Amino acid sequence: MKKTFTLFILLLTCFFGKAQTTQDYIAEHVGYAQKLMRINQVPASIILAVAIHESAAGTSKIARYLNNHFGVKGPNSSSEINSSYRDYPTVDSSYNHFISFLHSRSYFNVLFSKYDQYDYKNWAKGIQRGGYASSRTWASQVIALIKKYELYQYDDRPDDYIETIIPTANVVAKSTTSSRTKSRSSIAKKSKMYTIKTGENLNIIAERVGTTSAALMQKNGLKSAVVQPGQRIKL
Repeated sequence: MKKTFTLFILLLTCFFGKAQTTQDYIAEHVGYAQKLMRINQVPASIILAVAIHESAAGTSKIARYLNNHFGVKGPNSSSEINSSYRDYPTVDSSYNHFISFLHSRSYFNVLFSKYDQYDYKNWAKGIQRGGYASSRTWASQVIALIKKYELYQYDDRPDDYIETIIPTANVVAKSTTSSRTKSRSSIAKKSKMYTIKTGENLNIIAERVGTTSAALMQKNGLKSAVVQPGQRIKL
């Protein structure tokens, strides 16, 4: 009876310990992820979710022995593990390299000007398109982690932020010009006033709400596409 009870306790510990590991990981690294976000405008939710996904929330061998939390391959000097993944002196340096890696590749670097720090869905899809992972479901898995652990709460999203609308492939393929125009008009009618954020322009905002910069200029009586942070416009 005593052995059975001990085994039961061990099973409970393993079960709940695993669930808690991810929460502990988030609590430990969210501060640094937000610091990198505010410097580089990459969503903290993306940084955390990719690290959780690639390192099994810090429990993988390459995370434990190499401080590698983003699945980056390269040489290492470890005598404890035989691996094709590179090592880092600290976990933070692995986080730093992830950001510099995105900056150093043209197919990732374009994301910095295309999407803001709140648009985690398009960041995930963009990183996948750039070839970060071979799995076709990689972006979906990263997005699922963000939703499951509500990592978007760490992105400093303003209350009036409008999430980018991503049409499905089937809708895009079957839509006609008139139906797309109708859809965009419908989106615009539901929207209200929007405050321009630092780093945004009319093209970015237009793409997000499914319209054009010319349409936004006309709607707001603007003679130029140049907008300033803090400026309010109609969507």
